[in-house]
Amino acid sequence: MPIAAERVIPADLLDIYKKVEKQERLSVEDGVRLYQHPDLTAVGKMANIVRERLHGKRTYFVRNQHINYTNICNKFCKFCSFYAKKGGPDPYEFTIEEVKRRLEWHRDVEITEVHMVGGINPRLPYSYYMDLVRAVKEVLPGVHVKAFTAVEIEEIARVGKVTHEQALKDLIEAGLDSLPGGGIEVLSDRVHQELFGRKLDGEGWKSVARAAAGLGLLQYATMLYGHIETDFERADHLRQLRELQDETGHFVCFTPLSFHPEGTDLPDIKPMTGYTDLRNIAVARLMLDNFSHIKSFWIMNTPEVTQASLWYGADDTDGLVHEYEITYKEGEFGNKSQALTYDNMCHMIREAGREPVERDSLYQEIVRPAVVEARGRTLTPVAMAQ
Repeated sequence: MPIAAERVIPADLLDIYKKVEKQERLSVEDGVRLYQHPDLTAVGKMANIVRERLHGKRTYFVRNQHINYTNICNKFCKFCSFYAKKGGPDPYEFTIEEVKRRLEWHRDVEITEVHMVGGINPRLPYSYYMDLVRAVKEVLPGVHVKAFTAVEIEEIARVGKVTHEQALKDLIEAGLDSLPGGGIEVLSDRVHQELFGRKLDGEGWKSVARAAAGLGLLQYATMLYGHIETDFERADHLRQLRELQDETGHFVCFTPLSFHPEGTDLPDIKPMTGYTDLRNIAVARLMLDNFSHIKSFWIMNTPEVTQASLWYGADDTDGLVHEYEITYKEGEFGNKSQALTYDNMCHMIREAGREPVERDSLYQEIVRPAVVEARGRTLTPVAMAQ
């Protein structure tokens, strides 16, 4: 820090600051203190030390498309507004041809990642999931397919009457490249029982993660915050992820996801604020010392909070995103197009004082060729964003 730590870090956080400076691992108790300390700016400053140590000003994003292949689900999670129910969205189930059609919609965007998840629909056969992955590879050869949470893997294995390992092997053969991180929300038995007791529990989620790691399959990690979890449960979730990463080393990135109560069975819970979003990003960056990347998902956090998060520990803004259907405003179930253009994304990052870097799903930089505009000037992608 250019300014003496004592001038910007409160005395009761100096012990944690010293750990951060020495790159020592924080405890769950440290995490709880960071969640509860009134000086969010100080917490953010410490998170930014780690962020800049790892990435400097570089901020990553990807050209991606989300496909949510069905909203029919038999888990009835209390925090979910996505699944089909009375007063909510109408039920749907994409055919393979519909998936192909949606992939064709955005060929001009040069998508490099397709993120595909859905509800637990017991009517879908084993072959459907393999065909989903094959369809993506058929329409977009070379694209990275990130698909199926651990909960979906469990369902796929159940339907196919095979082990998790065999289901994953078959999906990899079809073209699966990595697993997203959802499905467990918070690694807490209490929260599991109260909010999503029909889904697999924490140990089941870890079992699928270990199976994926054993097959060389990369995975992402998340935490859904802002419902009934405590600060201790948040910090302990991060501890458990950190220990699993010590064991497997297969996690690529962590994304804190804010709970949106609209359309859920928890409508009385107050929506998250930018203050809470920034704190969860900052604490995650400080606790997850073995995760290279922390993402601020701009669709849930808003572009403005995501800009601020780039100084609170986040080094990734997710991507351009098309047709995200998991979270959207109450009463707007038909308005599912949520996207930023390449120019928007680069401008958003640069406006925050950071350097935009287009990446692939494994955080390898993608450099695009020069683009010739209609008026005759040749611009690089970076220049286009200025």
